[in-house]
Amino acid sequence: MRSIRAALAAETGLGAGNVLTTLVERDLDLDRPALTFDREVDGVPAGTAVTVRRLDELVRARAATLHARGIGMRDPVGVTASSVGENVLTFLALARLGAIPALVNAGVSPEITARYLNRVGVVTVLADAARRAALSSTELSTSALSGLTPVETLGTGDPADAPEPYRFHGDDPVAITHSSGTTGVPKAVAHSHSSLFAAIRHRLRMPKAQGIERVLSALPAPHAATLIALNLALCSGSELFALSEQTGRSVVEAIERWRPSGVFGFAATWSEMARTDLRGRDLDSVALWWNTGDCAHEAHIRRLISHGHRTVFTREGRVRLPGSVFIDGLGSSEMGHSHFHNTHTTETDRYGRCIGRAHAFAEPIVVDARGNELPHGEVGELATKSPTLSLGYWNDSVSTHRTRVRGYFLTGDAVYRDAEGYFYHVDRVVDSVDLGGGKRLHTAMSEERVLNACPDVADCTVVAVRTGTGVVTDVLVQLDAAADPALDRTAAVRAALGEDVAATLREVVVVDDAQIPLGPTGKVRKVALRERYLADLGAR
Repeated sequence: MRSIRAALAAETGLGAGNVLTTLVERDLDLDRPALTFDREVDGVPAGTAVTVRRLDELVRARAATLHARGIGMRDPVGVTASSVGENVLTFLALARLGAIPALVNAGVSPEITARYLNRVGVVTVLADAARRAALSSTELSTSALSGLTPVETLGTGDPADAPEPYRFHGDDPVAITHSSGTTGVPKAVAHSHSSLFAAIRHRLRMPKAQGIERVLSALPAPHAATLIALNLALCSGSELFALSEQTGRSVVEAIERWRPSGVFGFAATWSEMARTDLRGRDLDSVALWWNTGDCAHEAHIRRLISHGHRTVFTREGRVRLPGSVFIDGLGSSEMGHSHFHNTHTTETDRYGRCIGRAHAFAEPIVVDARGNELPHGEVGELATKSPTLSLGYWNDSVSTHRTRVRGYFLTGDAVYRDAEGYFYHVDRVVDSVDLGGGKRLHTAMSEERVLNACPDVADCTVVAVRTGTGVVTDVLVQLDAAADPALDRTAAVRAALGEDVAATLREVVVVDDAQIPLGPTGKVRKVALRERYLADLGAR
């Protein structure tokens, strides 16, 4: 009998919108435990494993309710709730109807959420109690506001009343997720049935990766990465435990309680874990850490791979070794999946913000400001082609076309490529500062160097602003629990930054977490920090 992976790999019409319904139609191991949520949802207690068969019943109940309320094919529907269970079940129910869920992180402010959903043009909004109360006083469009629906009541429908599953075409929009929104109103990123599944299809043709048997997802619930992780788990016969909160403490506690073999997350999660005292914590079950979104810092990776284990194959057979595997890369909502992979273990040493080589399905290049490809070693903007790329920005053709050149998507990341085909990420283009004379200050690379030079610094943020007299840089450091806050680290930081950047350094400041403004996915809002520092400098 063929495995689930092999059976699904042969399904030409399979995509992000119909994995669950295909499993049911093909009767593929429906009574295996598939999904666990950290909060009660639709009568399923928190921490209870749901089988594929039971998951289908829960989804059909929601689809029946939504269908009875007139939701159908091509309807864009806003979804905002803090519970990962509400997000996942609602996505699956709307996909069954051929509707288009516009998933909004519950951490986005009500005012920004309303402006975003108005721009998307949703026909209704499905929200939990807290978000309904918050949105009721905003300028959400009249039609959407009148359609505010309690997301927690959708599961009361009769599964038997659900209509037959919508039959997807590859180009059909299957979901709208949003960018990080660190510079204002997030962009609405439209994903297709095929694009959001292209990387999974690639993986189904390969041997099952070590560490995905039992996966803890610390990915933000409304993000495209969660939808990919969900479908990857369903296609791979894996168990997935999805967390609604991605704090360092909550992830560590979930690892100890649920004993996953793999943990999926963003760089912000590993950063928070680095600020958590891991001494004496039981992380031995973990064989794999999988990172997407921003690439991770070496200091954070090294802390994680010192825990757990990995299995290697030798002449003597399978051998279990101490120390786990960390798969790094670089991705975004628009890229649809990380386009790179770099494998770290305790025995490897390719760091320096190396995001690795490209996946077989991706074609990245480095370009200058006019879109011309740059040679090896020169820093430019990352441009990439891939079947995973999103359709573009919903209701925003101007931004869609501005970020495309010769079929490539311009990611906004400053990178370079070496002669071996490895790519290195130095900064976001908007965060990099021109120092003149052909020299630049790259904030992300500067943070990497400070973290490597100061072991007692758990995380840091470099804030560089241009004033009338030049560039001024502050380094904000968040300390390890055992560090001495009174210690002067200026000399070590100055040496780590290098001569050109060190010449702009004003001060090194010890800060706590509350002083670093974060976006809804945990990404540092550097634009907000720059505005704050410019205002402060102007007042002096």
